[in-house]
Amino acid sequence: MLDLTLTAAPALGGYDKRFGDTRLVEMANLPLTSIALPLGMSLNMAQAVKDAFGLDWPDVGRATQSGDATLAMLSPDQALLIGPEVALHDTPLANHGYLTDQTDVWVALDLEGPGRFAAMERLCPVDLAPGHFGTGHFARTVMEHMGAVVLWRDADAFRLLSARSSAGSFLHAVETSLNYTR
Repeated sequence: MLDLTLTAAPALGGYDKRFGDTRLVEMANLPLTSIALPLGMSLNMAQAVKDAFGLDWPDVGRATQSGDATLAMLSPDQALLIGPEVALHDTPLANHGYLTDQTDVWVALDLEGPGRFAAMERLCPVDLAPGHFGTGHFARTVMEHMGAVVLWRDADAFRLLSARSSAGSFLHAVETSLNYTR
């Protein structure tokens, strides 16, 4: 019998590159968990998330952060938990909704530094200016014809998510924009 072992590999091989004073880095193996809510269970799930991760339940189109954990509310009955490992079964969260591991579905890039705004202007139709987009904001959008999520990670960085199946094309689009803005 054949003895095989599968090992998770980063979509972009652990990419990490500087473009002047701006850095683009793959957040390899960043835990991502989709939370889908059955009708009427949002209050119970909100309390379970607060107890487990210290995260407040955000309004649709907003995100909350606590330490390395982020909760982005995608729709009234769907959220994306970014950062912490989550047990999908036999956990208080699983008692109040449907949890799906999305870690290998997305590629995550952190775009850090002063060149991030100029690079994103070329790629993203969302106004990411600090007065309009800041702490607690995220946007589902399109970049170079690929679906993407832009999250305000902190005052110096965006976290970008896109489908792992187009990770190379997504990286190329962001790199190209960064090269034009230096």
